[in-house]
This record gives sequence, structure tokens and C-alpha cells, in this order.
Amino acid sequence: MNFPKIITSRACGSLALVSVITALALTPEPAASQPTSSRASTQATLRAQMADIAAVTRGPVGAAVVVVEGGPVIALHGEQHFPMQSTYKLPIGMAVLHQVDSGKLSLNQQVRITKAELPLPLHYSAIRNDYPNGGVLTVSKLLDEMICFSDGTACDILLKLAGGPHQVTAYLRGLGVQNIVVATSERTMWQNERVQQYRNWATPDAMVGLLRVLQQGKGLSVSSRRLLLKLMVGSETGPHRIKGLLPAGTIVAHKTGSSGTVDGLTRATNDVGLVTLPDGRHLAVVVFVSDTRVSDTAQEAVIAKIARAAWDRRARLESNK
Repeated sequence: MNFPKIITSRACGSLALVSVITALALTPEPAASQPTSSRASTQATLRAQMADIAAVTRGPVGAAVVVVEGGPVIALHGEQHFPMQSTYKLPIGMAVLHQVDSGKLSLNQQVRITKAELPLPLHYSAIRNDYPNGGVLTVSKLLDEMICFSDGTACDILLKLAGGPHQVTAYLRGLGVQNIVVATSERTMWQNERVQQYRNWATPDAMVGLLRVLQQGKGLSVSSRRLLLKLMVGSETGPHRIKGLLPAGTIVAHKTGSSGTVDGLTRATNDVGLVTLPDGRHLAVVVFVSDTRVSDTAQEAVIAKIARAAWDRRARLESNK
């Protein structure tokens, strides 16, 4: 789930993003290899920096980063389970687009949403606001709402179209991605969030692996991959997370996840994404902040600082400093 501002005019993935998607699609030449001792030192320094940044939360923080075109995964608590919240809409979106590629679904396919499928006003859904008595939307529009604006209604409808949680998880296993489990719908999480959100879990290592799969073009057609990346670049949520401290104009294709705060405890503030580096390569970044009582601003700053630390450290690797 996410709790973004109410958006009165929603348009994601405009023509202005064409050059962005081109940059994401490029496969640059591999950077020159660096001495083993230099790489090991940089990895250790970045891992220690992640831990220092995360300490402010006084709770579990998982992070993983990797240059997709080559290099090791550098992780903090990389094998620990974390609640995904709305970052699980990324694998759901991939599974839906795989169904489109296989001819089982169509982007222009119209889907009826009944009033009974809409959430209560307590929970964010622009679709509910626009169609309070239900309505008909295309699969393409539902993907737009789910990825760009993190709409829970769109997510649940698409999850059902994809064959349910088990089918999405099976799709991930087919990609060779372990340790990501899609188990419940948004509606189920709303009913008992304190328990149900932990059933949709991922390890940082596995999520960064999924981002690598996406960037490498595995599991989706070229057109479906381009569409998904366009929607992720156009995401309206989390401007102060991965993107928060990166240089202005940096291309970031990402998906956030947020639990909200109940009785002073925030169970999940997350962001996962692909950052285009100055040399055209791509940095996959995953940060899960869990079970903390610090402010929302502090939580988002942890994500932004880890992303910036990875950006800076990778720049040093590239220039052999």
C-alpha cells in the first residue's frame, strides 16, 4: 500500500519519457575492470556506510545495490525477510505483462470493477474516487494506476487477472527469482495489516535480482518491458526516497511501498528501482525500512542516503579512485 496525495489529473508515461526509456534500454559497453583489492575495499566501505545510515531507524533495514551490467551485489541484511507493501506491485505488473505477451490478456481488454470491489474511504484509491459506483477500465489503465499511483484497487484487479498470488509467485520462480513471495491481496492486507502485510515478503538480494532480470530484458517482450519501465519512471510516489539526493535529471525507474504508521510504529517504508548512471549503465537499488518509530522524513532520508552512497561509490569504481 501507499498513501500518496490525492491526484486530480493523472497522466503517466507521456511522450517526454521517450528519451528516458531509450536510456534505460541501452546496453553500454562494460566499464574497465578495477583491481580486486580496490573493488573489495569499495564494497566493504559501502556496506559499512549503509549500516551507519540505517542505524538511525533503530529497527531492521535491508538494502542491496548492484550495477546490472557487471559487479557484485553489495547488501545489508540481504537475506532477511522484509514486508514488501506496494513494491510487490512490480512483480504483479511483470506477471500481468507476461500474460499479455502470451496472449492471455490484452492491454485494451476492458475490465469491469464493481462497487463491492472498491475499498472504504480509509484506504487510498483514485479509482474509487473517480468511479464510486464501479466502472470499466482497460488493463493498460489499470497498470498505469497501479504502478504510477500505487492504486490498491487496480492492484487487486490485476492480481486476479494474473491468476492470483500463487501464479505471480510461480512466474517469479520461472524467472529464477527465489525469496520473493506474493501471498495476499491489498484488500486482505487492509483487513488485518499487522499480520497480513508480512506474508508478502522479499529479501533485498532477491528484489535486486528481480530488478536485474527486468533491466536485462528477461521474462518480458521488448514492448512490455518498455511500457513497465515508462510507468516506473513516471511514478508519482516517493520523490524523497531513491530519487531524493541524486543529481537533478537522473533517470529513476522505481516502485515504492508504504505501510502508514499505526500507534507510532511504521512497519514498512520501501523503494526499489533502476538508476541510470552517467555512463549509461544501470544501478539497481533496493531499500526496505521496517518496524521503526522514527519520523517519515527520517525513514525516507535513510533510503535517499543509501541510494546516494551507492551512486557515489560506483562513480569512484568507474574512475578507479
